Amino acid sequence: MSRSVSSIIGLLALALSVGACEASSNGAATPAGTAPGTEAPAPQATPLAASGAPEAVPIAVDADGTLMSAASVVRIDWVADNGAKVFGTAGGDPAANGLYTYIAFFTDPGGEWVIYELGNILEYTVLSSSVGRVDLDIHESTIDEATGEIDSRHRKVIVSWTPGVDGGPPTGVMVTPAQ
Repeated sequence: MSRSVSSIIGLLALALSVGACEASSNGAATPAGTAPGTEAPAPQATPLAASGAPEAVPIAVDADGTLMSAASVVRIDWVADNGAKVFGTAGGDPAANGLYTYIAFFTDPGGEWVIYELGNILEYTVLSSSVGRVDLDIHESTIDEATGEIDSRHRKVIVSWTPGVDGGPPTGVMVTPAQ
């Protein structure tokens, strides 16, 4: 198996574990006084008091490079009832996009993922999802080639696919502009 395939598998393994941890917070109500689409600040609690001697934590051994790839995952959104997720990895210049965005489908048996790249953007919002489809609002940087000025825009897209045989991953994904 090539190093890049190993890296992707490691990245997705971490993404699964992180996504499972975040799943319970996705359905939480927005606190009063918080704008939709933003998170409330974390409540400030009294700091804990130590109850024993500290223990040093070793640096994680990353023999095959998968932890480095996994650490770049910054966002995961499970797509309801599709065995799929949209996820983003950090990279590039965050002032001009920098969220490399993908959709991944789990394969069973085998336990690997089939991954399609959706683009390099600033951020996305999942508007809705159903079997074979997810609607996204994409915020991205644009560059005026004549002046070099960076601007931004929102656009909506429909990401669609036909589920594979026996619920397997699709053989292709389509991205269609939407209103």
